[in-house]
Amino acid sequence: MISSFKALLTGAIVALGFTAANMAVACPNPNLADTYGTYSATGDQLYQRQSFNLQAGGNQRIPNCGNVKPRTDRGDGYVTSNPDFSFTLYGMGRYQLVIDVVSACDAVLLINTGSTSWYYDDDDNTNSPGDPRISLTRPANGRIDVWVGTYDGSVCDATLNLETFYR
Repeated sequence: MISSFKALLTGAIVALGFTAANMAVACPNPNLADTYGTYSATGDQLYQRQSFNLQAGGNQRIPNCGNVKPRTDRGDGYVTSNPDFSFTLYGMGRYQLVIDVVSACDAVLLINTGSTSWYYDDDDNTNSPGDPRISLTRPANGRIDVWVGTYDGSVCDATLNLETFYR
C-alpha cells in the first residue's frame, strides 16, 4: 500500500514538472531561434528607417506568461514562443530607438532587451492608429528580441520598423 502511494505521488510530481516545463516553453522565450531572421545594425544605419515584413500573431497569451513582466504598458495580446526577429545593435550611445508596427489588424509589440528587460505596447503608434510603438530613450548595445503579435490572437500581415533619432 505504501509503495503504491509512493508510485502515485512520484507520478503526480513528474506530471506537474512536465506541465510546468511545457508552460514555460510555450511563453515568449528569447533563447529560442527567431522566426524571420537575425540582423546586426548600428545606430547610424538605423537613422534611415529599416522595415521588415512578417505575419503578426501567435497562440501564447502574454498575461499567462509569468516570465514576461513588462517595464512599460501591461496588456493583453498573443505572440509566438519564438521571437520574430533578433537584432544585435551597436553604436547606440547617442540615439534613441523607435520600434513600431503597421498592420492590417490590432497588433501588439513585445521586446526583450539584452538586459532582460521586457517592453510591451498595444496602441501608441500615432502614425498607424491601433498599432504599437515603443521608444527606447537610451538603448544599450547588444541584442534585442522582438515579437509582433495581435491583441485577439488573429493573424495578419504586418511591417516592423526600426529607426533611430538623435537624443
